[in-house]
Amino acid sequence: MIVVTLGGVTVGLAILVRFVIVWWPGAKSLRGNPLPHLSGLLPFLAAWAYGAVTILGIGGLIGWAANTTLWISNWLGDAALVWGVGTAAGQAAARGTYLPLTQTGGALVLLMTVGVVTAVKFSRYGRDLKMGAWCGICLGTSAGIAGLAAVPLATAVNWAGQALYGALA
Repeated sequence: MIVVTLGGVTVGLAILVRFVIVWWPGAKSLRGNPLPHLSGLLPFLAAWAYGAVTILGIGGLIGWAANTTLWISNWLGDAALVWGVGTAAGQAAARGTYLPLTQTGGALVLLMTVGVVTAVKFSRYGRDLKMGAWCGICLGTSAGIAGLAAVPLATAVNWAGQALYGALA
């Protein structure tokens, strides 16, 4: 498993900041009719949750893609921090422990991957889904609030996988 660095977290936060700025409809619009505007967050948030879950120890091709994405994000973020603002590179920003997925949780992630890939290809929210998944991969194992959200997500995926596959068995 690749450990997220301060650079990787910076890339994840930069994606999040960019998305919120592009999405922001204005305070007046949010107070007047919030539901249509808040529903614009759903594709990004769903993909963020998917990305956070995929980095929690999934193996195979999905795990390789998530780890490669995190490795590249760490490198890009560390390079930006070193050459952009003059800080040190490679500082780990990960939690010490995380909740791995069970076998049925991993199977559910495979089904989620099929859904996300299909939605990226055929939905008008493809860009939001890609950015959300990338952000989730970068922040899913971080030591901050976003990383702490990965624990209940992993628990929910493990539970849902057990419920789905337990009902089918």
